[in-house]
Amino acid sequence: MLLPSSLRHLSPAVPSLPSFSHHRLYNPKPLPILPCFQFFPKPLLRIRAIDAAQPYDYESRMASRFHNSDKLKIAIVGFGNFGQFLAKTIVRQGHTVLSHSRVDHSDAARKLGVSFFSDPDDLAEEHPEVILLCTSIISTESVLRSLPLQRLKRNTLVVDVLSVKEFPKSLMLELLPPDFDVICSHPMFGPESGAKGWNELFFVYEKVRIGSDESRVSRCEKFLSIFEREGCRMVEMSCVDHDRYAAESQFITHTVGRVLNMLMLESTPINTKGYETLLDLVKNTAADSFDLYYGLFMYNKNAMEMIERLDLAFGALKQQLFGRLHDMVRKQLFGNGEKLQTLPENPPQNGASFALTTYLEATRQGFRTFLQLMTSKPQNLRKIQSSRLLLLDLVTSVNFLPRR
Repeated sequence: MLLPSSLRHLSPAVPSLPSFSHHRLYNPKPLPILPCFQFFPKPLLRIRAIDAAQPYDYESRMASRFHNSDKLKIAIVGFGNFGQFLAKTIVRQGHTVLSHSRVDHSDAARKLGVSFFSDPDDLAEEHPEVILLCTSIISTESVLRSLPLQRLKRNTLVVDVLSVKEFPKSLMLELLPPDFDVICSHPMFGPESGAKGWNELFFVYEKVRIGSDESRVSRCEKFLSIFEREGCRMVEMSCVDHDRYAAESQFITHTVGRVLNMLMLESTPINTKGYETLLDLVKNTAADSFDLYYGLFMYNKNAMEMIERLDLAFGALKQQLFGRLHDMVRKQLFGNGEKLQTLPENPPQNGASFALTTYLEATRQGFRTFLQLMTSKPQNLRKIQSSRLLLLDLVTSVNFLPRR
């Protein structure tokens, strides 16, 4: 039998837990201590609840809270074709998506699982964490000024997805409150090019203004992860560099596509791979609105230079083609001139008149041969009629016009 002194030596190993006599809080008269416990140090043993009863859905609540900690509430302003295109993927990733547009897109929003608000004040009452501007370039300023910014959260993140970058950057820095975070981004794809997924497609962005708070930095990364999870090639680039590169790639692509669309090209039974690529280009660019193309030209200072370079390049190409054509006609003219010199001499009294007549006859004969070759097929005649050839001016100068 252990003596009380032995028990005292063991007592330090016993953890300090609530006493048996915790009920004294409710009973002013303590129970008498039995004699066998009089020699134990006080307190010897205390009991605490190790596992308290939890609500029946406690684990599901915690799992839902953990899941939602990685999600955002995003309001898409401008719920047109491109806005709906982005919303489909954002909703699939589990984010809460709200939308607002001047045009009623409530039916489309309902099908995508998106809440639509026709009134921007009602949208602001939902306190979205991110405002995603999907408006057209030319309407961005008016839409941004119409938003009730004072009713949004003080540090709301505003992101634009316009195809030009310097313009919206300066606009947002001017109009948005200084506490708002700003990201300028450009998904380098659209509903046509990104219809089969965003994998390996470029997403260009610049973190224009992000607060130093951990929550704001985390929110920025969560938004960018939407595109990263889809396999986009994330490129962090300044707005100045973006516009310079975009003028040489996107703007020239849209320009060529629209020019080819005006030619009303059609598929043929003998399409080459290159021609099919041109038809795909026409399809992709024609699907975009002219406002988009006009915005690419109007709000990118590099676009005008690209237009001028394109015009000069086309003029140089025509000059190269017509130069060879001139050489061919010249050979015909000189050949016919040599034949005329072998004709019997019957000069008029005025030698200058004879020289001029010989030259005109040679010129008429040369162009007659040239036009017979070129007008043998209707498509060649259309090419001549639609081109501003200097050769036709020369034909007019010698009083020879082709008869239809």
